[in-house]
Amino acid sequence: MLNLPNQVTIIEVGPRDGLQNTQHIIPTIQKLNFIHSLQDAGIKEMEITSFVSPKWVPQMADHTDIVMNVNKIGKQYVLAPNEIGIQKALSLNSKAIAVFVGVSNTFNKKNINQTTLESMNTLTPIIKDLKKEGVFVRACISTAFYCPYEGGIFPEDTLALCRQFVDLGVDELSVADTIGMANPVESYSLFSLLKQELPNVLLTAHFHDTRQMALANIFASLQAGINRFDSSAGGLGGCPFAKGATGNVATEDVVFMLEQMGIQTGIDIQKVCKSLKHLQPFLKEEISSAQYKLYQQR
Repeated sequence: MLNLPNQVTIIEVGPRDGLQNTQHIIPTIQKLNFIHSLQDAGIKEMEITSFVSPKWVPQMADHTDIVMNVNKIGKQYVLAPNEIGIQKALSLNSKAIAVFVGVSNTFNKKNINQTTLESMNTLTPIIKDLKKEGVFVRACISTAFYCPYEGGIFPEDTLALCRQFVDLGVDELSVADTIGMANPVESYSLFSLLKQELPNVLLTAHFHDTRQMALANIFASLQAGINRFDSSAGGLGGCPFAKGATGNVATEDVVFMLEQMGIQTGIDIQKVCKSLKHLQPFLKEEISSAQYKLYQQR
């Protein structure tokens, strides 16, 4: 018998992870309209922006305006890679902050110019302080399966990094197939291991659809007991430091699959697709998710 939950939580990452690598700068008002439309579609948890240097990620240069003007609905994460970004987020009264570290040293070095160990040494006192302040901390674990530079990642290494974060008191682990190379057997195996070894932390699966296996990986993760998934409206996204990594799995396609299996998400697929109209004029890439194509034909 299949092991399926009655309900799944979707964490929408389109406004941050989905747009960070988009070539054309999208006006702030259009980003806000996009976020508010996604809220109207029923999404309760969302990555809305990141406090990174505009020099490296110019698309996120308007992070202050986004945080100040967004409708305060549900849980809104802001990504902050270092103490400077975290302090900026806190000054704007952000209550949920995401940090990120790669299991792969090479990837981490190229991404934030620190080894994995150096990143953890930097983040340790910061996370402890955030928890003292009652901030919800989401730890994003990059290259949990494969690295574009080092190849396959040992599950034990991913577990070890996750355990370090749990020991620091983080509230959630978002474990990512950053370059979209994982297969369903690997997904089931890793998330089964994490569920068994780290039972007292929220576990979220984050899949990219580079090889069109994201939905299959989500199904396998469901079997391992995962009921939280990151996704991006329109399948937007990609990592500037992971060559060849395409977008995140599309929110509308994930919701369709789950709802067809009788798993509730509380999300309106048509409204998710409609939200993309705010971005379409500024996107170079085509939105190619199955449900969006069907929506366009109506």
